[in-house]
Amino acid sequence: MVIGEGKPLKDILTMIENSSKIIVAGCRGCVTVCCAGGEKEVGILSSSISMARKNEGKPIEIRELTLERQCDPEYLEGVRSFIDEYEAVVSIACGAGVQFMAEKYRKTPIYPGINTNFIGVTEEQGVWKERCQACGDCKLHLTAGICPVARCSKSIMNGPCGGSTDGKCEVDPELECGWQLIIDILKEQGRLDQMEVIIPISDWTSSRDGGPRKIIREDLKL
Repeated sequence: MVIGEGKPLKDILTMIENSSKIIVAGCRGCVTVCCAGGEKEVGILSSSISMARKNEGKPIEIRELTLERQCDPEYLEGVRSFIDEYEAVVSIACGAGVQFMAEKYRKTPIYPGINTNFIGVTEEQGVWKERCQACGDCKLHLTAGICPVARCSKSIMNGPCGGSTDGKCEVDPELECGWQLIIDILKEQGRLDQMEVIIPISDWTSSRDGGPRKIIREDLKL
């Protein structure tokens, strides 16, 4: 899932300093799971903005809403009937949601309320770790299901750098060496000979296709 964290309140207040009537819009998708942009966070952020603006002597009207998803057009349609009544939207969806809303409602400034960090997993309650950089050229079948692009501090594609100690990364001794994890799993699976296979250089030009990527499933199109 996409992982994000709330922007500092002072940054958000700067974005909306000239606005007196705004929407704070959350999302029930990934950012709800990582406790950054769900209904609860909408309420907390709205209250924080209201109190800060009241203390400044500049009260503000805030409409709270949480969409099912901000990255799907059918859910964004839910704000069309009233968005023009507001001077700005603070979206606490991921960066994709913020951009999609901005595309749909070009007359209204859409401001990001969170920083989108990475694609990751829930390691334990309150702890999320990166697992994927969405590079577009997945080679997990060659690396025991461990991504060296995301899990190795140096994103090395063919074996460890040689600087790790006791399975820990030389860049950060608290971090597990990504390639040591790969080696350990390959050994457990009896596939250690996979380490002798040279992983080809990723064709970033092809995977990026010269710009923003797009996936089309003809079988799903209406």
